[in-house]
Amino acid sequence: MDAHVTETPEPPRFAGWAARPAGGRGADGPGPPRIPPHRWHLRRWVALGIAGFVLAGAGTGWAVYAKLNGNIHTDSATERELRKWESERPPAGPPNAGNVLLIGSDSRTGGNVRYGHSRGQRSDTTMLLHLAADRQSATAVSIPRDLVVELPHCKRPDGTETAPRPAPFNEAFAAGGPACTIRTVEKLTGIRIDHYLIIDFVGFTKMVDAVDGVEVCLPQPVRDPEAHLTLPAGRQTLHGEDALGYVRARKSLGNGSDTQRMERQQRFLGALVKKVQSNGVLLNPTRLYPVLDAATSSLTTDSGLASLRGLYELVRSTRRIPTERVQFMTVPRQEYHLDPNRDELRQPDAGRLFARLHRDLRVTVTPPQDAGEEPVRTGNGSSDDRPDTPSEPAPSSGPAFPGTTAEHGACE
Repeated sequence: MDAHVTETPEPPRFAGWAARPAGGRGADGPGPPRIPPHRWHLRRWVALGIAGFVLAGAGTGWAVYAKLNGNIHTDSATERELRKWESERPPAGPPNAGNVLLIGSDSRTGGNVRYGHSRGQRSDTTMLLHLAADRQSATAVSIPRDLVVELPHCKRPDGTETAPRPAPFNEAFAAGGPACTIRTVEKLTGIRIDHYLIIDFVGFTKMVDAVDGVEVCLPQPVRDPEAHLTLPAGRQTLHGEDALGYVRARKSLGNGSDTQRMERQQRFLGALVKKVQSNGVLLNPTRLYPVLDAATSSLTTDSGLASLRGLYELVRSTRRIPTERVQFMTVPRQEYHLDPNRDELRQPDAGRLFARLHRDLRVTVTPPQDAGEEPVRTGNGSSDDRPDTPSEPAPSSGPAFPGTTAEHGACE
């Protein structure tokens, strides 16, 4: 008769592990050594700690995503208004090419009240950004506020409609917001706008601060009470409020023309793009977060871009564009024939530019002959003054227009 043997209970095991024979030996030979009970408890706590860390990280990541995503304001009213006029809008361009309208609003509501008071809001700055289908170039075209254009029927905030009329370009935004501005640009250029972004004063200052300022060079000191700007001469880095005053000033920098102000804005944005690319911001999460937070906190856009994923895809598709192929220019223009204080398109240069952008053909910019001193209102075109047409393909190199690139920054 066998003696009764009392076995010591096995310590608890993690789920999913197979039971081992007592004594550390199995039918096929020696098994793994028995782990003392205190070490089982230690391993359990380590596993729980790792799981907690992973879950906490996931929770933090989701919280960050939700915050940034929630910053963006979706303007569904503009999309509804544009659908009403779909039959009048230009056809889409080549596949994968993109056209984004960038609008800087001078609204004084919300956090912008400290910049003064105004009736309604106007487009302080407007740029048409064309992204090449191969994402090897990007061209930003400034549209002057005083450019006389033909405004279409536009819906006012109170529901009434304006009649078509010639007017300065920035009246489109005041009359009918982004929908009116988009339709005006499309009528002016023949280029369909795929997306749009509106950023206000506060958003601009946050963006500049998020990259720790942008370097500029001033040939002489600046004192401009209207722009709240006081700066010494020389090379210096501008942060939020000073940067905003610098890009908005008119009377204290250069000859006071809006032309020079647009050129200054283009050089400043080029320097901003160059800094973001050279400092690896897009590849460094700790540096990217404040930029994304700043970019989204004062942003209004269409539903296609009104998410962090939508904006990320837009940025990701452009991050490999060389700075020398990130181009800035102004629409070719001349004095308006009825008012020397206004502008009008200069043809055929403007038609040639718009045709090339619409067809996703290469556009080349060259520094103006007298950059930064006198208004440069024309493209130098080519000897053929006829606008490009589908039946007359333009040369691959194309005409050159006065402008600058992100490679030059604001000090070159």
